[in-house]
Amino acid sequence: MDEQGDDVALIRRWFRTLQVCVQTVDFAGSRPLFADDMITFGSFTAFTMGREATEHEQWRQVWGHIDQFRWRLDDLRTIISGDRLTAAGMAVFESTGYSEGGKAFDRPGRATVVLGRQAVGDEWVAQHTHVSLFPGTPSRSIGPKQDHPPAL
Repeated sequence: MDEQGDDVALIRRWFRTLQVCVQTVDFAGSRPLFADDMITFGSFTAFTMGREATEHEQWRQVWGHIDQFRWRLDDLRTIISGDRLTAAGMAVFESTGYSEGGKAFDRPGRATVVLGRQAVGDEWVAQHTHVSLFPGTPSRSIGPKQDHPPAL
């Protein structure tokens, strides 16, 4: 595999690891994927500053209320800097949400993730994420998470 292919493979692995964390509602397991001082666009504020705030204000409001979260990694798009220490990964995701009455609905969306690392070959760490649902998708999944096995 060439250098660009190695970098993309590690980005793909980052997305797969996050997918499993979302599916299993594993906040602790997801933390190494994100920089402590990450910045995200918030659902309730213009910006969410830091991994801890993002976990509490974003992830804990969503992960336990959706099912079957999966990235469409065959369509992953990447931009990698010339020094190979910064990258952007863009992917579409699918998931199942639940209305207040427990009715399931399709919950598709997309994400852009800015990644960084200290040295070529290191694992990527997210410094910024922008996750959004496709237009027309209900903004909240209210019902309880169902018991579905993780999709790999």
